[in-house]
Amino acid sequence: MTVDVAPVAVATDQAATVPSRILAGGPRAVGVLAPIGFGVVFLGAWQLLVVGLQIQPYVVPSPLAIAAEFGANLGSVISGAARTGLNALIGLVVGTVLGVLGAVLANAIRNVDGMLAPVVAAGSVMPIVALAPVLYTMYGADVETARQLVAGLAALIPVYVNTLRGLRQVRPVHRDLMTAYAATARQQAVNVTLPTARPYVFTGLRVASSLAVISALVAEYFGGPVSGLGKSITSAASSSNYPLAWAYVLGAILLGLIFYGATLAVETWFTRHSRPI
Repeated sequence: MTVDVAPVAVATDQAATVPSRILAGGPRAVGVLAPIGFGVVFLGAWQLLVVGLQIQPYVVPSPLAIAAEFGANLGSVISGAARTGLNALIGLVVGTVLGVLGAVLANAIRNVDGMLAPVVAAGSVMPIVALAPVLYTMYGADVETARQLVAGLAALIPVYVNTLRGLRQVRPVHRDLMTAYAATARQQAVNVTLPTARPYVFTGLRVASSLAVISALVAEYFGGPVSGLGKSITSAASSSNYPLAWAYVLGAILLGLIFYGATLAVETWFTRHSRPI
């Protein structure tokens, strides 16, 4: 007796994976095009409202007027952004180093944590830019030290808080496992503690990068050398050149985006091997 066996269709992996490959690029394209489209619509509506309602420049200038002033004073905008950016960068680096070191000490020594906790709590609610006039008196109004210190103090708090939280996220079972393997303190720190705390450190760094730029910018309003975007904004506004003032504001926004993008790129580079597949 013969048994007829019906042919079985074998599906290839290629046919199954082609739709997923095509659709995989969809979310990434939407993620890029959506904010660009929103920005174009927002700027277009802004321009139409200013022209249609005849809004005066001292209330809000049109995007085209701002863009014209930005292009006409591009050299001045870049020069001011370079000065403000340098102060913010120095403050960010100093604040980050001190914040990480303080968090490591607080995590290792409980007494240090108890001493620093009220100081950090006070610093988190204190308007740090209000220290600018005092710092100008201490270090002189002809140097950039006060602005750098303000930016550093603004960056220190989020880096310290997030790093300390990350250092305390290690599960006891992981520490017990490393102890069972007779791992040294250095091996535990390199293989368990630091990898666990790394996302928290970069979260604090991203927050600190924006705060450093804002603090360095606002500190320029209280005095100091006639340089930076903050001084340029106040000078343009005091002379009633509001489109130019907004052009400098645009430069400050771009500077903040550069800082945020740079910290995000550093985070991506350091965490590229730890992402889930």
